[in-house]
Amino acid sequence: MAMDPKNKTAAQAVSVVVLMGALAWASVPFYNWFCSVTGFGGFTNTASTGSDVILDRTVKIRFDANIDRDMKWEFKPVQPSMELRIGETGLAFYEAYNPTDHAIAGTASYNVAPFSAGYYFTKIDCFCFNMQVLQPGERVQMPVTFYVDPEIVTDRDAKFVKEITLSYTFHETELPVEQASLSVPLAPVN
Repeated sequence: MAMDPKNKTAAQAVSVVVLMGALAWASVPFYNWFCSVTGFGGFTNTASTGSDVILDRTVKIRFDANIDRDMKWEFKPVQPSMELRIGETGLAFYEAYNPTDHAIAGTASYNVAPFSAGYYFTKIDCFCFNMQVLQPGERVQMPVTFYVDPEIVTDRDAKFVKEITLSYTFHETELPVEQASLSVPLAPVN
């Protein structure tokens, strides 16, 4: 028995809407997976230890710090740059300061430029892996331990990279429940 043309058109329209919704729902996880696998968009890799290969070739690492417009912290790299041999483990620090009278929680998003170097920039440990909470008036130095994977010299596009910029942006997030209950604004100083 043949389907009525009106019903067939309606079924096709519903199918298209369902397909488009499914594609929209899957696009963010797929994009994140794609970026983490390829380094596209400045995403980095992670490792539990440093590289066992260190090359004589060096690369300059620049450090950049930003805050979301609603974030009340001050945030900056302790040093603007460093030069490392490819494969050598680097340790850099960023400084954050909470000038307010209440605790503020923040999370850092990051990227690496040029994008072609993102896949080879490998973090061993980073403050960006966890939420950070700064108490009123607190100033902290937060470490990031990293290396540039020696495989970068075999990549058709990335092998010519001589300078990599590691950039962070801090965004305010909700305080954890146990911290929020303890966070009481300080009395104004007269």
